[in-house]
Amino acid sequence: MIRTRFAPSPTGYLHIGGARTALFSWAYARRHGGKFVLRIEDTDLERSTAQSTQAILDGMAWLGLDYDEGPLYQMQRLARYHEVAEQLLRTGHAYYCYCSREELDAMREQQRAAGLKPRYDGRWRDSRETPPADVKPVVRLKNPLEGEVTFKDLIKGEITVANSELDDLVLLRGDGVPTYNFGVVIDDLDMNITHVIRGDDHVNNTPRQINILKALGAPLPQYAHVPMILGADGERLSKRHGAVSVMQYREDGYLPEALVNYLARLGWSHGDEEIFSREQLVEWFDLSSINRSPARFNPEKLQWLNQQYLKTADNERLAELAKPFLSVDGCDVAGEGVPDLRKVVNLLKERVNTVAELADAAVYFFRPLEPAEELRAQYFTAEAKVPILDLRTKLATVEWESHAINDTIKASATAHGVKMPKVAMPLRVMVTGEAQTPAINVVLELLGREETLRRMDRQLEYFPG
Repeated sequence: MIRTRFAPSPTGYLHIGGARTALFSWAYARRHGGKFVLRIEDTDLERSTAQSTQAILDGMAWLGLDYDEGPLYQMQRLARYHEVAEQLLRTGHAYYCYCSREELDAMREQQRAAGLKPRYDGRWRDSRETPPADVKPVVRLKNPLEGEVTFKDLIKGEITVANSELDDLVLLRGDGVPTYNFGVVIDDLDMNITHVIRGDDHVNNTPRQINILKALGAPLPQYAHVPMILGADGERLSKRHGAVSVMQYREDGYLPEALVNYLARLGWSHGDEEIFSREQLVEWFDLSSINRSPARFNPEKLQWLNQQYLKTADNERLAELAKPFLSVDGCDVAGEGVPDLRKVVNLLKERVNTVAELADAAVYFFRPLEPAEELRAQYFTAEAKVPILDLRTKLATVEWESHAINDTIKASATAHGVKMPKVAMPLRVMVTGEAQTPAINVVLELLGREETLRRMDRQLEYFPG
C-alpha cells in the first residue's frame, strides 16, 4: 500500500510552500487508495512552539487535508532513535565524536582559508584516543568513503552523488536529540512510508538519508522532490509575494477550495484544466505531471480563482463567512428589520473577489454610510431635487418589489423631463452613500421601504434650496 507523509517543523506557521507539499502528498495517497500520515518534526527545541503546531493543524483542517495517522511527534520517539543509534554503533556504521564546538569552528575556518569546502574531517572516525571527559559526544554516521549514491527521483529523474562529497553527518546530538536527517529516516522507516514527497531544498539530504538506510539494511522509499515556488518576479517566495500563513488567506476572505485548486495548479497540471474539484484532483493527480521547473506564485490568479468559487458558493455559507467581517465593521446583521444577509450575499457575490470584499460591499445594507462631499456636490443638485421629492412621495405607497420600484423611478424621471440616471444616481448616493452598487431598485427592495425613506429624508437636507 502506498503511504505518504507531511512532516512540517513547528517553528512557524503553515505557509504556501508547505501547504502545496502537503496537498501533493495527500492527493497521491488518496489517488492510489493509500494512507497519508501527519508527523510533527519538533526536534528543534529552541524554535518549536505549541502555537506553531496548532497553526499547522488549523491550516491542514481548513484546507481539508485529512490524515489517516497522526499527528505523530518526534520528541515522543527519543527512545527509538537511541535504540537505532546503538544498533549502528554496534555494527560499526556509526561512532562517537568528541569534537568541541570550538574545534569544529577552527576546523572549518582552516578549510575555508585553504579554499576547501568546510566539512567534518573524520578525526574521531577510527580514533583510538582517550575521549575527553568534559565533552558530551555526538554520534556520527560512518559514511562510505568510496562509491556513489544513485536514486531515481520521480520528478527530477536520476540523481547521482559521489560519497566523497558527503561527510560523516551527526545522527544524535550531544543532548540525545536526533538531527533532521536521522530522525526523518527512522520515522519514514518505522511508518512504512513508500513515497517521500517534499520540496527540492531536501535533494541534497537524500543521498545522506539513503546511506543511513543502507547501513540499517532497510528498504528505500521512492523520492519525489517538488521544485520550489518563486514570486512573480522570479525571486524566492517571501512574505512580500504572498508567502504568508495559510490561515492569513482565511482571514483575508479566501475560500479553502479556491486555495487548494490554486496550489494544485502551482507546478502541476491536467491538460488545460484551470478549475476543478477536490475529487477531480484526486482522480487526476500523478507525480509525472509535476513540472521540473519552479512554479511562480501569482496573487492575481489566486484572486481570480477565488472569485470563480465565490460566484457559485452557497449563499448561506457565504453569509456565515461574511458575518465576522461585518461585525468588525459595526454591522448588526441579525437586528429587527435588517435585510436577509443571504439575499444580500447573492446580490453582491459576483462583483467581488473575496469574502472580505463581499462584507465591505454589504455594509450599507446594515448601517447608513454618509456620502462623500464630492458625491453630494455632483448629484445633490437643484435639478434633481424636484424629481427626488416626487419619487419620495411615490415610494411611500408603491408595492415594495423591485419591478414596481424601477417603474416608479422611471415615472418620476419622465414626469419631470429628465433621463432616469438623473434620478437614480442621486437616489443611489442618498440611500447607499456610494456611486456604484447593483441595480438600485433591487438594492431598495432588500433594504426595505422604511429604511429607504428614512435615509432619503436624512439626505434631503443636503440638496440646495
